[in-house]
Amino acid sequence: MRGITETVKHLIIINAIMFIGTLTIGQGELFYRWFALYYPENDLFYPWQIITHMFMHGGVMHLFFNMFALYMFGVAVEQVFGSRKFIFFYISSGLGAVVLTYLVYYIQIGGYLMDISKLGLPSELINAVFNLDIISGNRFEGRLLYEQMEPLFASYNQEISLVNGPVFDAFFNINVLSRGTMVGASGALMGVLVAFGMIYPESRLMLLFLPVPIKAKYFIPGIIILDIISAVTGQSFFSPSNTAYVAHIGGALTGFIMMWYWKKNQFNNNRWN
Repeated sequence: MRGITETVKHLIIINAIMFIGTLTIGQGELFYRWFALYYPENDLFYPWQIITHMFMHGGVMHLFFNMFALYMFGVAVEQVFGSRKFIFFYISSGLGAVVLTYLVYYIQIGGYLMDISKLGLPSELINAVFNLDIISGNRFEGRLLYEQMEPLFASYNQEISLVNGPVFDAFFNINVLSRGTMVGASGALMGVLVAFGMIYPESRLMLLFLPVPIKAKYFIPGIIILDIISAVTGQSFFSPSNTAYVAHIGGALTGFIMMWYWKKNQFNNNRWN
């Protein structure tokens, strides 16, 4: 690519290699089990997934649009930051996305656990239910959950009849949260997008399907507001319904905090050149 900076180029190459690995090794499942991000309570969670999920993607278009955004905005930001500062900023934004996602999951799961705790079930049984595989195709199936819970409860000498509607819903929702995976560079990219907007606030940007130029200082906050609305309501505007909107917000927030700190301290010993 003409005019591409070194770090952005290497990030695109790594993402492409990881995607090829997903397609060619273990029919996709093996790479996902190794490198996609799971909730820490899941038996498939490994610490390195906190980093590796940033280089995983769920499909060709997911990869293409993320890498296109990395090229469009990352090159301009890296030219200002330099390679070392840019990669630190990029990874930190991705980690911020993970932290906020885990925090939201922890709060949600805590609420569901309050409903389940009323039954006085053994913690080992509860954890086993969380790790049941109830995915059929690309969907979590409540039917599969109930079919697998019956023999599991029997093995712990517990009555499945104790599980009423709200408690079953709690088990199902926790299974979805803990068994679901997060992949993609979007969290890190949202940090880069915020950095671009703060460095070049007067630059004019536009969506592919909305060819109206809007200044970056308005465009980028608008994108973040839409992500917040989507995270709260579940309503998707421009992205697939399974988009990790909370991760987007976490990456953007982390990027903003870092940019604010660096700008505030640009004339003292905390400056990073």
